[in-house]
Amino acid sequence: MKVAIIFGSKSDVETMKGAASVLKEFGIEYSAHILSAHRVPEKLVEVIHNLEKENYECIIAGAGLAAHLPGVIASHTTLPVIGVPINAALNGMDSLLAIVQMPKSIPVATVGINNSYNAGMLAVEILALKYPDLKEKLVLFRKDMKSKFISENEEGVEL
Repeated sequence: MKVAIIFGSKSDVETMKGAASVLKEFGIEYSAHILSAHRVPEKLVEVIHNLEKENYECIIAGAGLAAHLPGVIASHTTLPVIGVPINAALNGMDSLLAIVQMPKSIPVATVGINNSYNAGMLAVEILALKYPDLKEKLVLFRKDMKSKFISENEEGVEL
């Protein structure tokens, strides 16, 4: 099980750490790459092809501003691509719309603005379809999450 995390700039590192934390928690191997669809397109394509050769199964791609990175990646691979819109301008809405509005037949799954954590969770869910042990971990994670939520909130809140 391997997932790649790709984003366009060093300034995106903090935002993309959420995805890495989820993958670590579930014991999924990952690699992280700073690549730009505009500045180094040839290098990006080379890395995508190497990821396929190295049996990666999913790519998480974070992008801000023009936010072409997830779509460009999706156009060069049949691996599932999960886009993370990064808040770089217009409160991230420009990035969200750029990633969500992909042309027919080249989809990019998209999570909320700056929500790389959910991108990591979606990668776990995708991989859990193939790996029974991972599915078991995911089921236990959800049960634990529900139990914690109930115990933390069953007494009500004081407003």
